[in-house]
Amino acid sequence: MSSQVTEKMESSVAVKEYLQGFPLPSSYEAAMEALSSLITGKKRGDKSSASTFGKLERMSEYLKILGLEEHLDGLKIIHVAGTKGKGSTCTFCEAILRECGFQTGLFTSPHLIDVRERFRINGLDVSEDKFLLYFWGCWYQLKENVTERLPMPPLFQFLTILAFKIFICEKVDVAIIEVGLGGTTDSTNVIKKPVVCGITSLGMDHTETLGNTLGEIASHKAGIFKPQIPAFTVRQLSEAMDVILERAHELKVPLKVVAPFDNKKLDGLKLGLSGDHQFINAGLAVSLCKCWLQRTGNWEKPFQNDTQEADLPEAFLRGLSTAQISGRAQTFYDTHSKSSDSLKLSETSCGDLIFYLDGAHSPESMEVCANWFSSAVNENKKSSSSFKDRNLEEVWGNGNIQHEIRSMEESEKSLKRILLFNCMDVRDPHILLPRLASTCASSGTHFAKALFVPSMSTYNKVTYGASVIPSDISGRDLSWQFNLQRLWEKIIHGKEVGTFHDKGARMDNTAIVPPHEFLYLDASHCSPVDNYFACSAVMPSLPLTIKWLRDCVKQNPSLKVQFNPHASGQTVKNSC
Repeated sequence: MSSQVTEKMESSVAVKEYLQGFPLPSSYEAAMEALSSLITGKKRGDKSSASTFGKLERMSEYLKILGLEEHLDGLKIIHVAGTKGKGSTCTFCEAILRECGFQTGLFTSPHLIDVRERFRINGLDVSEDKFLLYFWGCWYQLKENVTERLPMPPLFQFLTILAFKIFICEKVDVAIIEVGLGGTTDSTNVIKKPVVCGITSLGMDHTETLGNTLGEIASHKAGIFKPQIPAFTVRQLSEAMDVILERAHELKVPLKVVAPFDNKKLDGLKLGLSGDHQFINAGLAVSLCKCWLQRTGNWEKPFQNDTQEADLPEAFLRGLSTAQISGRAQTFYDTHSKSSDSLKLSETSCGDLIFYLDGAHSPESMEVCANWFSSAVNENKKSSSSFKDRNLEEVWGNGNIQHEIRSMEESEKSLKRILLFNCMDVRDPHILLPRLASTCASSGTHFAKALFVPSMSTYNKVTYGASVIPSDISGRDLSWQFNLQRLWEKIIHGKEVGTFHDKGARMDNTAIVPPHEFLYLDASHCSPVDNYFACSAVMPSLPLTIKWLRDCVKQNPSLKVQFNPHASGQTVKNSC
C-alpha cells in the first residue's frame, strides 16, 4: 500500500510540475466554463465533423498526446453497454470489488448536479482539487496540440479521456466504464483489451443514431466485444439475442447469458438499489465481478474471511446491499415542507412531500419505472396499516395515540399522487405516457394531477452552480410542454379536451396556477382555466414548481404528496 501511495504522489507531482508553466484558474466555475465550450450543439445522429479523423481515431490521437494510450490496458477494465441498467450494473460492480478490497474507479453518465459525479474513486466523487488538477492537465496539453485536422474533443469525448487520466494517475486496481451511447463507435470503445464485457437489457432507444430495429441496436451494443475476451449478457428478446450471439461467434467471445440474481442469496439483506428490475442488473454484476477476479488472479481474495464453499463471498453481499447511485428509482423526502407537528408513520417517512425520482426514457424502462413507483407507494400504504395494527391495543387507553391514528387516516384520504413529467423532443411521448399511465393503473395507482415542466433548474451550466434561473419567464417557449399536457388529457379522458396553446406558447407570471386551487379542482370539470385543466398544468420552471408544491403542503397541513417526477430526476434534485 505504501508503494501505491508513493506512486500516486509522484504522479500528482508530475502533473503539478507540468502545469506550473500555465496560468491555472483556481475556481471550479472557470473549469465549468471551459468544459461548456466543448458542447457542440449538434443533435444526436448528426455525423458531420470538422475533423478528418473518425471518432475512435480521434480518441486514440488524444490519448497519445496525453501519454495515456500505453497505460489503458493496465486499468483492468470492466466495459458495460446496454439500453437499460448500465449505470446500475456498473455501480453494483464497483461496490462489490471495493468491498473485496480493491481500489476502484467508476465512470458513468450523466451526472445529476456536479460533473464530478461521473468520476468515482473508491465509491466517492473525485475531489474538487484532484478534478481541477487533472482537468487542467488534460486541457492545456490538448490545447497545445490541436490542429485544424484534430480540434478539441467534444464534451463526452473529453470527459472519457479525463476519466482515463484520473484512473491511471490514481493507480486504481480496476476501472468500471459505462458506455455513453451505443457501443461500436462510442468514445469508450477506444478500450482494446478489457478484462470482461457486459451487455445489459436492450430496448428501443436512441433510434436516430443506433437504428430503428432491436437487431440494429444490438449490433451497436455488441460492438464492444473484443476477440476472445469473455462477455456476459442478460436474457434478451430473440431479435437482439440472435445478433449478440452472432457477434460473439465471429470474435470467438466466450458469452454467457446470466439469470436475474436470486433474492434468497442476500440472506435477509436488500439490494442497495430499489426496484425488482435491479435483480437483473445485480445478477449481471455478480458474473462480471467473478470473471474479473478469476482473470486477474484475484479469486482467492474475497474468500480470505469466508469458506470457499460459500455460494457468494460476504464482500459480494456487502457490495450488493450498499451500492448507491442517484436518480435511479430513488425516494427523496423533502424536509423543507415538513410541518413540525406532522406524524412520523415509520422510520423511513419524514415529510409531507415525497419525490420518487427516475430517469426512465424508453418504453421498457417506463414500464419498469411505473412498476417500481406503484410498488413503493403501496409499500408505504402497508407501513401505515402495520403502524395502526401495532398500536391497536394502545388506542383505547391512550387518547394521544387515538388522535394520531385519526390524523393519519385523514392524511391518507388527502394524499395526492402527482406526476411531474418532461422528455426531450427526440422521444415519443405517445409511447411513453400511455405506458406509464396504464402500468400504474394496472397496479391500482392513479395520478390525481400532472405537471409538465421544462428541464431547467438552478444549475444551467455543465453543470455546477450558483447560477440562478432568471425570474422573468415570459419569454420561454413552452409549446412542447403544452403538447405533453394535451396528450395526457387525452389519455385520461379518452378524447381531445378543449383548446391548448399553439406553437410558440409563452407563459406570463400571472398565469401560474394557484397551488391549492389546482390541487382541489374537481377533475370532472375539464374546461380550461388559463394554462391549466383540472387534471394537469404546465409550469415554467422546476424551481418554481418545487416552491409551488411546498406552498401546497403549507396551505393544507393534512395534505401528503407522493410525487413521481419521471424523466426530470436530474433537475428536480437540483432544485430541491
